Amino acid sequence: MPRILVIDDDPSISELVSINLEMAGYDVNQAEDGIKGQALAVQLQPDLIMLDLMLPKVDGFTVCQRLRRDTRTADIPVLMLTALSQTQDKVEGFNAGADDYLTKPFEVEEMLARVRALLRRTDRIPQAAKHSEILNYGPLTLVPERFEAIWFDTTVKLTHLEFELLHCLLQRHGQTVAPSEILKEVWGYDPDDDIETIRVHIRHLRTKLEPDPRHPRYIKTVYGAGYCLELPSSEQLAIESDAAAV
Repeated sequence: MPRILVIDDDPSISELVSINLEMAGYDVNQAEDGIKGQALAVQLQPDLIMLDLMLPKVDGFTVCQRLRRDTRTADIPVLMLTALSQTQDKVEGFNAGADDYLTKPFEVEEMLARVRALLRRTDRIPQAAKHSEILNYGPLTLVPERFEAIWFDTTVKLTHLEFELLHCLLQRHGQTVAPSEILKEVWGYDPDDDIETIRVHIRHLRTKLEPDPRHPRYIKTVYGAGYCLELPSSEQLAIESDAAAV
């Protein structure tokens, strides 16, 4: 039974969320402030954290950042719950390390769909090696068991979402992937056609993989169409290596 930690200071919201999660078959724990929430996350090691942003003592943005910096909680998926709905609030939430974002008020079915999608995604990634998906091409190799990429012989740690996004692009390297296709495959549903959601995580990937993230060489934006991962083949890399050695 998946364990979910709900961190929210509003008793009515916390109870509503918890009751519906329990009815859906989840084991639920609750915390009413950021300090207790972070402590319970470390203690319980839940499968998913539902985190309100406007918390007493320590706000949700800070809690999320701390969870991501702690190796014990860094890989736990975080679904942010908040009354804030502006794009900048979502961007800040994703920059803090959230995997998804749900704006209050929300429908219970939507909440459950997002919970299922997050759990399905994080459970599915380590199984990728058992399927026929592409896990390496040219300078890039994905390591599902550790959510890492080997990038030009350097190990790069990725979040669940970054791993899934890069995996999605790798399956179609050299092709333009539409935002709608990315949202469906990576998020598991259509989160309000929010293109900014994708942009934030593309920026994160570029920061980790591109020599100059402001002028991307490998993760290209195809304006009006989507994104394209352009990787040199192993043969091209060998030719470049031989040329550099001359």
